[in-house]
Amino acid sequence: MIMTKPLLALVGMVLIAPTMAWAQAEDTGPGPVTASRPSVTAALTLTLESAGDIERTIALYQCESGETLAVQYINAAPNFLAIVPVEGENYIFATTISGSGARYVSGPYEWWSHQGEGTLRDMMQDEDAEPLATCTASSNTP
Repeated sequence: MIMTKPLLALVGMVLIAPTMAWAQAEDTGPGPVTASRPSVTAALTLTLESAGDIERTIALYQCESGETLAVQYINAAPNFLAIVPVEGENYIFATTISGSGARYVSGPYEWWSHQGEGTLRDMMQDEDAEPLATCTASSNTP
């Protein structure tokens, strides 16, 4: 079970705080009003309860671009998650229906792994667009 009350409160603080700070523009006298962008930091703790064992695996993928992706898989039935770095940020992906392999989604992104191959796509791009990353698993660590 996911602890929703603390999560919702944190999300609300992250969304409201920058908006309030952004709305407070600096009045520099005559002329245009300037506003400074706020810097925001936040932390999130996600608690999963599972009737069985919780398994965490880190898989390293070597991508065609030369980049190495370290993908964390968290299996806590009935929740199956993947933490995938996308453009320098870690995204939490949730598993979804797949014909084969393991398919995970997070916002517009899709991470699909099958038989040692991994593909990262931005689903907001055209259907024929090249994947953001095409990778081959190089190792797994428990």
